[in-house]
Amino acid sequence: MRHVEQLGDRFSIPIPQASDGYLGRECPECDQYFKITPGTGLTGVDLQCHCPYCGHAAAPNQFFTKAQIAYARSVVINKVTGALIKDMKRLEFNHRPKGAFGFGISMKVKGRPRPICHYSEMELEEEVVCDTCTLRYTVFGTFAFCPDCGKHNSLQILEKNLSLVQQQIELAATVNGDLSAQLLSDALENGVSAFDGFGRETCRVHASKATNSAKAESVSFQNLGGAQKNLLSLFGFELSAGLLPDEWLCLCRCFQKRHLLAHNMGIVDEEYVRKSNDHQAVIGRKVAIRSDEVLSMLCLIRKLGSHLSSNVTTRP
Repeated sequence: MRHVEQLGDRFSIPIPQASDGYLGRECPECDQYFKITPGTGLTGVDLQCHCPYCGHAAAPNQFFTKAQIAYARSVVINKVTGALIKDMKRLEFNHRPKGAFGFGISMKVKGRPRPICHYSEMELEEEVVCDTCTLRYTVFGTFAFCPDCGKHNSLQILEKNLSLVQQQIELAATVNGDLSAQLLSDALENGVSAFDGFGRETCRVHASKATNSAKAESVSFQNLGGAQKNLLSLFGFELSAGLLPDEWLCLCRCFQKRHLLAHNMGIVDEEYVRKSNDHQAVIGRKVAIRSDEVLSMLCLIRKLGSHLSSNVTTRP
């Protein structure tokens, strides 16, 4: 069994990367799939891998996907069956019959090595380059922990979304009339939605630090006044403390305008006048949306987002 013996008792099976450089990973805790680019991110020994979805941390060799394991097994079986066939062929013989009534006997070995079970990596939705360790990874959804350093990307995704909103504002300046007004309205709504998604995810990830974890997972940030009360109760800090008083009022007004756009076709009503402190608003008319106002809103959202992230993250 010379060929079988030459294989030894251990196999090293390289897992191939996809053509775009990504390598699939699968969390042993929640079974969810993601991809990383080897060679980016942290370097060193004894590094752990973090699941971008549930945050579970373990040795990198615990994150092989089921398809990769099946591939590696098939490679081993292919090598072993191939070597076994070669060794068995050495035992082939063919004894021809002798004499008029002689009998012949022969043995032929037929067969092929077991085929290798190839696979392809899945397509995912959000590509991220970690702003802390530079790992390139991709996930389903948007928000995630970095598989290398474990940092959550919520603040990074907020900045990405706000940059897209800023591009909308710049586009609005290149057109006129209703299209320009619609782009500005959409930009304001998208900015508020970006902060709402960021705030919800930040509270969800750190819900275990709150006085009521279930409630922390459902905090809404579309109404800053309501969010202020919830954060003070759940995490013990003032959301408004991240801004100057005039900045807070300005941002609250923008959020109230989003409410009008989303629920009242942008028409000013008594509730808006009462809550926004907008002295220029006239009940029954369309609310005014200016590009400088939306740009200012983006700056304030960035400032408030950093305040929210630092207070929730550092809470014991």
